[in-house]
Amino acid sequence: AMADPSSFSSPSCCLTRHLHLRCRADLGARALRGTAALTARAEREALRCLVLDTKDVQVFKVTVNGQDAQFAFGEKHSFKGTPLEITFPKELRRGQEAIVEISFESSPKSSALQWFTPEQTSGKKHPFLFSQCQATHCRALFPCQDTPAVKLTYYAEISVPKELVALMSANRDGEMPDPEDSSQKIYRFSQNVPIPCYLFALVVGALESRKIGPRTLVWAEKELVDKSAYEFSEAEAMLKTAEDLAGPYVWGQYDLLVLPPSFPYGGMENPCLTFVTPTLLAGDRSLSNVIAHEISHSWTGNLVTNKTWEHFWLNEGHTVYLERRIGGRLFGEQFRHFHALGGWRELQNTINTLGDKNPVTNLVLNLDEVDPDVAYSSVPYEKGFALLFYLEQLLGGPDVFIGFLKAYVQQFAYKSIVTEDWKKFLYSYFKDKVDVLDKVDWNAWFHAPGMPPVKPTYDMTLANACVALSQRWIEAKESDLGSFSSADLKEMSSHQLIEFLALLLLEPPLPLSHVQRMQEVYNFNAINNSEIRFRWLRLCIRSKWEEAIPLALKMATDQGRMKFTRPLFRDLYSFDKSRDLAVKTFLEHRASMHPVTSMLVGKDLKLDQ
Repeated sequence: AMADPSSFSSPSCCLTRHLHLRCRADLGARALRGTAALTARAEREALRCLVLDTKDVQVFKVTVNGQDAQFAFGEKHSFKGTPLEITFPKELRRGQEAIVEISFESSPKSSALQWFTPEQTSGKKHPFLFSQCQATHCRALFPCQDTPAVKLTYYAEISVPKELVALMSANRDGEMPDPEDSSQKIYRFSQNVPIPCYLFALVVGALESRKIGPRTLVWAEKELVDKSAYEFSEAEAMLKTAEDLAGPYVWGQYDLLVLPPSFPYGGMENPCLTFVTPTLLAGDRSLSNVIAHEISHSWTGNLVTNKTWEHFWLNEGHTVYLERRIGGRLFGEQFRHFHALGGWRELQNTINTLGDKNPVTNLVLNLDEVDPDVAYSSVPYEKGFALLFYLEQLLGGPDVFIGFLKAYVQQFAYKSIVTEDWKKFLYSYFKDKVDVLDKVDWNAWFHAPGMPPVKPTYDMTLANACVALSQRWIEAKESDLGSFSSADLKEMSSHQLIEFLALLLLEPPLPLSHVQRMQEVYNFNAINNSEIRFRWLRLCIRSKWEEAIPLALKMATDQGRMKFTRPLFRDLYSFDKSRDLAVKTFLEHRASMHPVTSMLVGKDLKLDQ
């Protein structure tokens, strides 16, 4: 089996199949402490030891089938953490199972967790905690085989202060008073579908819920719960569409959780409980494609999983493809093509930023001594999608290609695979079209940096207005600025406004007079849609409009979604008038930022190497 460069564990020797977690969330000490009992199965004869991943985790005691076991930490690695080697009291035969129980405590600086004081929450009364394990942070919670090659079921009992609620990436299995501490309450969870441990998730806070569908509750702090219920009300229609496209939904519940603004991603597909950023709360459901994306992961990613993070495009490319198929069903094929083209432009933008010779722009990565968080970009999403969209057009259209996708999910459900497995299955499914498939430049698609070798065909109906208006601004002389008016935007949707601004960001910066006029006629400063505001503020900073500096700094720090925060800080750093203030502002906010965001912005601002 191919080794995972991001993990110390060796699943070819021993597989962890189930986890029974019992722990207490200590919000004062900022620690998770308790026991993790792993059911481990020997995959070869005479097995003497098990190596697990850990990162900043203390281990107090290890037992194997109830007997004390020797354990030792190996050498600490800069980002992978520290391997934990457990020696079995007696060797295991191949196929034999043992229960390895580890007493552990996580560190207050765990990269998997963000802790909030009451003042940092919407309600201001209670502390809050959430985890984000993807890609390699589960090891910063408790010792585990932290590789997506391994899948396990789990049962958890979490003790929290009784005025708070705990939720996990699992089905809720009741609650009871904590017999050891009357101020605490124990919440129980079970996840009976095997999952890779990056999908392990926990949140603790003053959360309320609203039912928005037969299998869906929305969870949030009281202040946001009604707004969230309105914003995400399309979830059930999206789930039904996804089931029609990809097969039955096997996870039972599909809940949504709205996190504090520092949540680093748009969404995280934690099974049974998708985590989302509050920056999706535009008030008009216009950013709900993120919900379609996370729903789609219930098949591509959570059922069929990349075996290592080098094949992350298998998770994300297929999920973006399904997300856009759902959008096409609900809002029409022109809408799907419009977003597909937007994705191509996003890919151009990313490759402009990273450089077209940069190996992280390859579809299939080499992560030897590379931190997956540092390599993360839109490439696996949008280059991956572009490949699938190109293949759809090559092989007979959307109806033909969805047949392949459904069969692919069925073939590899509950497994972890690499790109070669995907390609072999594509060839076997389309065995009558091998001649067509052989014309694809697979090497360029998979292993060359920069833009793909071929651009798919896009229906331009909805994009034309965006292209026309952006061209008017690009070509406008000083004397033409009077020809623009608020009427220019009358017929445009918020999706088209995002695209209009995205097109301008692909060009050299507009003259300052142009962006000032744009504010006069369009009043973009008054728009709170996060995707529009983000691109508008980037445009202003790139054109060196000093009045936009405080607005851009405010957006970069009021929320912490890395898609917004990192480019805003990078642009502010590139502008001589705001560089020092950007660094100063980051240093002031650093302590209250998410640990991964803080690490990456620190690198972007050249403060950390």
